[in-house]
Amino acid sequence: MANSIGNMFRITTFGESHGEAIGCIVDGCPANLELSENDIQQQLNRRRPGQGALDTKRSESDTVKILSGTENGRTLGSPIAMLVQNHDRRPDDYNELANIPRPSHADFVYKTKYGILASSGGGRASARETVGRVAAGAVADKYLRDTHGTIIVAWVSSVGAVDCDEVDLNKVLRSDVDSSPVRCPDPMSAEKMIDCIRSVASDRDSIGGIITCVCRNVPAGWGEPVFDKISSALGGAMLSIPAVKGFEIGSGFGAAAKRGSENNDMFIMKNGVLGTVTNRSGGVQGGISNGEPIVMRVAFKPTATIGMPQRTADYNGNLVTLNISKGRHDPCVVPRAVPVVEAMAAIILADMSLMSRS
Repeated sequence: MANSIGNMFRITTFGESHGEAIGCIVDGCPANLELSENDIQQQLNRRRPGQGALDTKRSESDTVKILSGTENGRTLGSPIAMLVQNHDRRPDDYNELANIPRPSHADFVYKTKYGILASSGGGRASARETVGRVAAGAVADKYLRDTHGTIIVAWVSSVGAVDCDEVDLNKVLRSDVDSSPVRCPDPMSAEKMIDCIRSVASDRDSIGGIITCVCRNVPAGWGEPVFDKISSALGGAMLSIPAVKGFEIGSGFGAAAKRGSENNDMFIMKNGVLGTVTNRSGGVQGGISNGEPIVMRVAFKPTATIGMPQRTADYNGNLVTLNISKGRHDPCVVPRAVPVVEAMAAIILADMSLMSRS
C-alpha cells in the first residue's frame, strides 16, 4: 500500500477504522518549530465524530499523543510520531457484511487486490484513516503560519443542490466556518444545507457536497515543473481523500466554456509587487504559485454506506437485499471533511515550501 505522501515534508498514516489506534509519522519537519499537542488537538476536534445530529453517532475523543520528535514544546527535526486511540469500536456491527460488498464502497476492490479484508469499518479505506492526515496537517499548518504567514481556510460551499457563493475569499476565517454545524459561513445557505442533510438522514440515505479551500499568503515560486506542479500535487492529495470524486483549481471546468480574453488574469502592480487583477488561475500559473490566493474546490460523493435497503449481489454473485441495520455513518461527509481538506493542502504546501528552499 502507498501510505505516504510528500517529498521533503513526508507523512505516513497508519491504523484501521476499528483497530486499537490510528496515527501518523511526520518526517522532514524543520527543527525548533514551536509545537504542542494542543496545536494538533484543535484540528482533530473539528474532524472528530459524534459532534451533533448531522454526523455519525460514533463517539471518539480523538485525543492525540505525541510520541517522538519534540522536546520542551519544540520540534527536534527528527520524525514526529502521533497516536490516537480508538475507543468506541464496534466490529460486530459489520458481521452482516462479511459476504456482501457494499455498493460503491471499497470492500470489493480491497478484497480483490489483497485477498483479505479488514473485518470491520472498511479498514484503511474508512474515513477514520483521515485522523492521521489531520494530525500531520496540523503540524504542516503550524509551520506554514509561523514561517510564511500562510492561512488555509476551507468551508462547505454546497450540499446536494444547495450552493453558497456569498463568501469573501480574502477575509473568511475558520471561526466563521465553525459558526455553523454544517461548516458553511453563510447563515442562510447553512440553514438550507442543514435541512437537506436532515431530510436525507430521515430517509436513511446520504448526500454529497463540495468544499472550497483558499490558501492565502502563499509566496510566488512554489511548485516544481514539469511533473511536480503545485496544482497536480494538490489535486493528487485531494483525490486521495476518501469519497472525493472531483477537483478543480481557479476557474476549473468553467474555463472550458470561456474565451482566453474572458479567462486571462491581467497583471498589475500591488504594493510594489506584481500581481493580477482577477484570480481565475486560482493562484497557480504553469504549475507554480504566483502569489495570489490558491483557490480550489473538492467534490465529495454521497456516503456509500446507507441504511436504506439496496438490491445488490454477494461475493458469489447471488442477488441479495442489503439492509444495514447497524453501523454508524455520516449522512453527509462534507462538514467533517473541512479540516481534512485543510490538512492535505497544508501538507502539500509545506512540502513545496521546503522543496523551494532546497
